[in-house]
Parts: sequence; C-alpha cells; structure tokens
Amino acid sequence: MTFLMTAIACLCLIALLGRHFRTPFSHRWRRRQARTMCRQLRGPDRNQPATLIYAWLRAMDPLAFEELLLEAFEQSGHRVIRNRRYTGDGGVDGEVIINGERFLVQAKRYRETIRPEHVGDFVALCSSRSCRGFFIHTGRTGGASRDALADISCVEIISGKPLLALLTGGSFPLPAMRLSRTSSPIDARQI
Repeated sequence: MTFLMTAIACLCLIALLGRHFRTPFSHRWRRRQARTMCRQLRGPDRNQPATLIYAWLRAMDPLAFEELLLEAFEQSGHRVIRNRRYTGDGGVDGEVIINGERFLVQAKRYRETIRPEHVGDFVALCSSRSCRGFFIHTGRTGGASRDALADISCVEIISGKPLLALLTGGSFPLPAMRLSRTSSPIDARQI
C-alpha cells in the first residue's frame, strides 16, 4: 500500500514538473520580462511621460511586448489564452476573454503609421473566426486605417491613451458588445 501511495505521489510530482517545463524556456523568460515591465508601469513608472513609455515599448523584444499586453489584460482581471508558440501563430498573438466574449489580439510595435493592409488582414482573420479583435500598436493610426474600420465593428484599434491606460492600470475603455454571436461575419473585401 505504501508503495502505491509513493508511486502516486511521484506521478503527481512528475505531472506538476512536466506542466511547468511544457512552456519553453524562451516563453518563460519573456513572460517574466513582461511581468516585470507590467509591475513597473503600474507602479513607480506609472506617471512617466507617454513619449518615454513608448520609447521603452518600442525598445522591447517584440515577443515580450506581446506578453506584456497579455499580462496587462490578465492584471486587469480578464482571462487570457496564450499561444503555445510565437511563430506560425496565424496572425493571432493571443486571446482575451472580456465579459464572456473572446477577442483576438494582434500586437505591433510600430514607430511610424500603421499599414492599412495589416489592419485589413487582421479584420479578415477575425471575420473568418467569427471573433472580435484588438489591433494594438505603438505607432500612429493613419486616416486610411481609420476609414477602413469606420463601418466595421469586429476590430478595435488600441493605441495612444487607451494603450497607456491598459498598461498602467488606468481605466481601459471596455469595448461595447456590438457584434452578436449570431451575426454574419464581416466581409474582409469591404476594406
């Protein structure tokens, strides 16, 4: 009987360790970096000028930036679904559940104006999966990108003050529930 109990305890320990090591080392390193940056932005660096925060974000490892956004959503009390790998993710950097609705997340560390075709590709992806999405970036949103999303409610662009609010723990404007689950997907050719 004690042998059986010892064997079960060993199997449980192996399962716990296997679960920890199932996440690749590079993922754990980037998540740790994102947690540290999130703590800084929600703590002592919260009141730094926006230009300085954007400089930090643009200097980050792009994959750690993705993790930072997911960490910020998690710290805000939302459930986050992370990808098992960074490459070959199909254009989705993660998912977040807000009020029971799934949102796809696309993260871009732009220095300049975002490209409308990147937004269009993400709209097509969200439409094909019948989900809404957040296109989150550190650049400028040009008129062409704004015009492309004027009649489309499945993707919201997050940048500027809303992005800083998300990262610093401020009041992040939650999206209105505009797209019902039974409505037809948006035709990506509209863009």
